[in-house]
This record gives sequence, structure tokens and C-alpha cells, in this order.
Amino acid sequence: MAQKEEYPLKKVCIICAKGTIEDVYAALIMANGAVMEGIEAKLFFTFFGLDAITKKQMDKLHTGTVGNPALRMPGGLPFPTILGMLPGVEAGVSAMMKSQMEKLDFPPVKEFLEMIVAGGGEIYACKMAADMFKIRKEDLTEEVIDIITVGRFYEMSGGQGTQIIFT
Repeated sequence: MAQKEEYPLKKVCIICAKGTIEDVYAALIMANGAVMEGIEAKLFFTFFGLDAITKKQMDKLHTGTVGNPALRMPGGLPFPTILGMLPGVEAGVSAMMKSQMEKLDFPPVKEFLEMIVAGGGEIYACKMAADMFKIRKEDLTEEVIDIITVGRFYEMSGGQGTQIIFT
């Protein structure tokens, strides 16, 4: 049997397309973990993921309550998704999630982005999505290097030992 050659992970290119707390933090945690391990990290925010890097939206992220089958109530019981449609439920669930994250000392989105950049990570916005939502570079947090096309992102994503991760 032929021996499989393994290559060390050198670079992660993470695409964040959703603007919910859980999706944005998944991307941030993975990117921060990469830079802490000495792995090159590039974050590409597209579609609703742009909320995480837009100055006016980054502090207003919510938890997705409708259509989220993994959402649990305190005690681990499944959350009936129909409840997510009731007024105030999404805000309450989001507040609970943020409270739990604060207890675990999760940094706010802006601070997380600063930590990733300080560790050598790079942050980019998707040109197509930015154009679609009429977002300009000045609308974005200063940690964003540039607004680029997906083709440019793919060019940056090459090389042996690279993984593209979609959150």
C-alpha cells in the first residue's frame, strides 16, 4: 500500500457569508487560532457576513432563531423554531448568547479583528457583495485591507498546505 504524503497546514482562507453571531464568531475563532499557531490566515467576508466588518453593523449581530435546528434552550432542550418568529425572541436569545460569550471572555468583534490583524491575519471584503449592498471601503472597519473580487481571493488562496474554509 502506498504511503500518503502529508503536508503541514501553512495557510487558511476563511470565507464568512453569514452575519449571525455564531457564524461570524466561528470564522473569527478559526482565524485567530490559526495566527496563534503560526498559520497564515486570510478572512473573506461576503453577503451578510459583511455585517461583521461594517462599522454600523458589527456590534448589532444576532443569533439566528428561525430555521436553526441546533439551537438549544437552557438545559439543552431543543428550541422550537416557530418561537423564533415571535416579537422579542430573537433579541432575547441574542442577548443570552452574548451574555454567555462575555462570561467566557470572548472579545467583541472589533477586538477580535484587531487581534487577528495584530497576529498577521488579513481581512478582505467581497467586491460583488459590497457593490450589491452599496458598501464602500470607508463603511468598513479599518482592519479590512481591501474590497476584492472572488478571483483575487482565489489567487491569494493558492499554495501547498492551504485550506479554504467556508463558515
